[in-house]
This record gives sequence, structure tokens and C-alpha cells, in this order.
Amino acid sequence: MFLADVKNGSPVVVGVKQSQKAIARDQAAGVMIARDADEHVTGPVKDLCEAKSVPVETVETMAELGKTCGIHVGASVAAVLKTR
Repeated sequence: MFLADVKNGSPVVVGVKQSQKAIARDQAAGVMIARDADEHVTGPVKDLCEAKSVPVETVETMAELGKTCGIHVGASVAAVLKTR
């Protein structure tokens, strides 16, 4: 669901720190986490999503997530931002 939103131009932030900031500030509509990312990296993001009731979608690979977000490297986490 969120992958399609990003492909259709929804605003997105990429990376653990930026995603955590967006979630904490209630700016994230949803979060995408790569299945092949290390759990110690993604675990805190998952916990924050659960605490803030932000839906999480799993993407198969970091490479796929990075490509979808328009970067040339893999991404472990990305957050789709709410539109105002």
C-alpha cells in the first residue's frame, strides 16, 4: 500500500533517524521496513510505530525500498508523510 503511495508521489523520508522524527512528531502516515534489514536497526522503529499506532508495511529488500524512494542505495526504513 505505502509503496504505491510513494510511487505516486507521496512525500517520504528515508532512514531510521528521519523516520523516527516523523513518527514522534505525528507526521508519518505509515512506515515501510525492509525485511532484510538488521533487527537491531529496525526494532526501535517498530516499537515507536506500535506506541504511536502508525501502520507498518514490510518490503522484501533494502534495495527495493531504496529504489522506490528514489535513492541509489538500500534503505532499511522509510516513512510516508501525511499530506496536509
